Amino acid sequence: MLFDVYGDNAVYQWVGWFIVLFSLILLNEFARRSKVGGVICFLVVPAVLTVYFIAISIGAASGAQWALDNPTHNEMNSWFHYAKLYAATIGCIGFMALKYQWGKIGKSEWFKCFPFVIVAINIIIAVVSDFESAVRAFGTTWISTEGVLLYGGWHNVFNGIAGIINIFCMTGWFGIYISKKRQDMLWPDMTWVFIIAYDLWNFCYTSNCLPTHSWYCGLALLLAPTIAGMLWNKGGWIQNRAYTLAIWCMFCQVCPMFANTSIFAVQSVNNPDVNLTISIIALIANIAALAYILYRAKKQGINPWTKEVFKGTRDYEKAMSRRASEEELAA
Repeated sequence: MLFDVYGDNAVYQWVGWFIVLFSLILLNEFARRSKVGGVICFLVVPAVLTVYFIAISIGAASGAQWALDNPTHNEMNSWFHYAKLYAATIGCIGFMALKYQWGKIGKSEWFKCFPFVIVAINIIIAVVSDFESAVRAFGTTWISTEGVLLYGGWHNVFNGIAGIINIFCMTGWFGIYISKKRQDMLWPDMTWVFIIAYDLWNFCYTSNCLPTHSWYCGLALLLAPTIAGMLWNKGGWIQNRAYTLAIWCMFCQVCPMFANTSIFAVQSVNNPDVNLTISIIALIANIAALAYILYRAKKQGINPWTKEVFKGTRDYEKAMSRRASEEELAA
């Protein structure tokens, strides 16, 4: 067992999980299918929430009881949550700039490496969080700013290394395209090889550092973009991931009670031995992914980060078949 899903609340916990999964899939579709949907989700809503967060911070600093009692202040006030929320939101805005070719930056060739940069930043944020636990409490426990008991140890070190390797598993940094009808920013070279390695690493990260949220952000939040990317949005996985991550972070920042204290809340087993096993699997998967990438790159005689290494594979060609032509983009 990875999660404590049993007892009187088990039905609610499963219902909550499916609600989160399908809500993320549907909201991702709303955000990706039209410019209006994307602007609402990643410009308007974050702007309103930023005013809300600032008001809470000012109120708490001045000793206002309403701010001190606010769940966002009490339960989601660490550097990590805000860093993840705004890094994911900036990624969504950058992806929209690319697919809608906003201004000179959205049309420039150099900006095509933005998806790699923002994903690498998001991975590094999580890696730092893993290493933080190892440094603070190697072989013992510590209490996070949210009051969550965390174990420090080799599981953090192994998974931190897996995250660093995962950054180098992103290939074809400049191979960014726009889909027909401008619904998606496509990264065809980001195939199942990277997606599986990323999902395993990120699930282990949530088990290590977010045990009270892992049921949702370690399973539902990872499955939502993967399901879309594997079934109907080939080449669009990274956009799916950014959109669903930003939406989930905004929801959790405003309603932390859902995953923390409500009848829908689920604790992972939070066992360092279990986490060590998962971290070893994640590390092996990422080493294998990078080795395969380097093998293909050597066979083709190319740089795997500036050139696309998965050309000719089924997933790559399916993604490229969705690419808009120059005539379609000019129309």
